[in-house]
Amino acid sequence: METKRTLGRTGIGVSALGFGCWAIGGEWQSADGQPLGWGKVDDEESVRAVRRALDLGVTFFDTADTYGAGHSERVLGCALGKRRADVVVATKWGNVFDEETRTLTGADDTPEYARRALTASLRRLDTDHVDLYQLHLSDADPARAAELRDLCEEFVREGLIRAYAWSTDDPARAAVFARGEHCGAVQHMANVLQDAPEMFALCEELGLASINRSPLAMGLLTGRRRSGQALEAGDIRSRPPEWLQGFEDGGADPRWLARVDALKDVLTSGGRTLGQGALAWLWARSPRTVPIPGFRSVAQAEQNAGALEQGPLTSEQLAEVDRILER
Repeated sequence: METKRTLGRTGIGVSALGFGCWAIGGEWQSADGQPLGWGKVDDEESVRAVRRALDLGVTFFDTADTYGAGHSERVLGCALGKRRADVVVATKWGNVFDEETRTLTGADDTPEYARRALTASLRRLDTDHVDLYQLHLSDADPARAAELRDLCEEFVREGLIRAYAWSTDDPARAAVFARGEHCGAVQHMANVLQDAPEMFALCEELGLASINRSPLAMGLLTGRRRSGQALEAGDIRSRPPEWLQGFEDGGADPRWLARVDALKDVLTSGGRTLGQGALAWLWARSPRTVPIPGFRSVAQAEQNAGALEQGPLTSEQLAEVDRILER
């Protein structure tokens, strides 16, 4: 398989698999106590996992300033160290948080805040530039987003960022950012259970990379979740917010688990793990995809990176998935 991708029209090359750094941020919460992380983490293990991913050919790491209220950026910056020049780092802005209490306190879509947020991210990441800077407010006003897109062009001219994107599931909003010369991608939800045909079509039409968050459906596509299996209290999936599909209070939604079971034979073909098959589906779905599965351990890093050796599913297998899911 072709193991490299380009971030849209920017010329920035990345591995076809990125790693999402939400989980390594550790525990954080909303103002009303809703968990927003994935539970407790071991920072030393996170650092080892990032470095192992690098050794296995992963060169794209996606984080956000708000993950762990700044903690994910700090851990990633520490892990990369002298190898910073070998990787493409993406982070996001737009959410406001308190680092001391690790609490999300609101949102800010002003240009003034964007500059402050970027300055703070550069400091936490211990770098002089961000490769891909992403607006993290999925439903921001399009007119304000156009203003922020123009500001991102200023950041490019100043050498603070190389390219930018919007993290949104709305193709019309993504198209607003795509009008900018240095817009390289859109980050959006996509996995074998939650196809995104309109967004894939937009990326094809406008020459954007498709960065896929939740490529393993928040863990459902790893095969480790069972019906009725409890999640730890600090895990966002233990009290899923409205937007988080596939989980209910008390664990994974049995209806979603049934769909995963139905896909198992196709996805585990060729000696793949279930998770590797889910990543292979995304690569087969579009040549522009860069899935960014999360990780918290060296073992998870190795398993995710192992998907690169297997390559995409075949067109016949893609069709079989659609048949099974009655799409």
